[in-house]
Amino acid sequence: MTALAVEQFRYGPDNLGYLIFGERSAIAVDGGAVGEILTFLQKRRLDLLFVTNTHGHYDHTRGNEDLLRHSRAAFLDCATLAGRGRLELEGEIITLYATPGHTLDSLCFHVDSILLTGDTLFNGTVGNCFSGDTHSFYRSIKKILTLPLSTVIYAGHDYVRDSLAMARHLEPGNPALDRFLSFYDPNHVYSTLAEEMRINPYLRFNDEPIVRLLRELGLPCDSEEERWQALMSLE
Repeated sequence: MTALAVEQFRYGPDNLGYLIFGERSAIAVDGGAVGEILTFLQKRRLDLLFVTNTHGHYDHTRGNEDLLRHSRAAFLDCATLAGRGRLELEGEIITLYATPGHTLDSLCFHVDSILLTGDTLFNGTVGNCFSGDTHSFYRSIKKILTLPLSTVIYAGHDYVRDSLAMARHLEPGNPALDRFLSFYDPNHVYSTLAEEMRINPYLRFNDEPIVRLLRELGLPCDSEEERWQALMSLE
């Protein structure tokens, strides 16, 4: 058995889709970059086994039909995957986490040291809570925070510059923001969970600078979840 790899594909103004692949086969996740994905599969002589998504918003699902039409792949919906909790590709396990919050059907895909987070967690911020369920969103973020700090975050959009502008507005004296931007590459967008814990205010609800900011703004901050809810109210 060989370890699985992940390839990132940019499409639209800022969407990011992915192929999880081994030596012979692959899974498309949010495969909106249809042409580039099919070319990659052909060059690597990979069979596309499954087409799936991190959640059901159209900017993430719009490539599904074309990928299915040009392959023998099967479609796996988010509810089915959440029920399974895992996928297997070439003997390797992909762990699936239900992470409701941005949407009720949001999923994260854990491949070795990589986490595909869709619109749950971006590089430098978190997604909007379109589901309206901020408590579940909080629980989902807490789940992600249990992973190793070396975990690589591959998100569903490149919002890095806007995200860090908001982070700078909230915490203008944070030197980690400039350091992160100095390595930012729009052709390969990622962060580690360790970096997120330095730059992403929405994950740092227990850090003293963030707690102090919330107090100065007169927002509730006695409990951890209150601090999370207060930060989400600033979006």
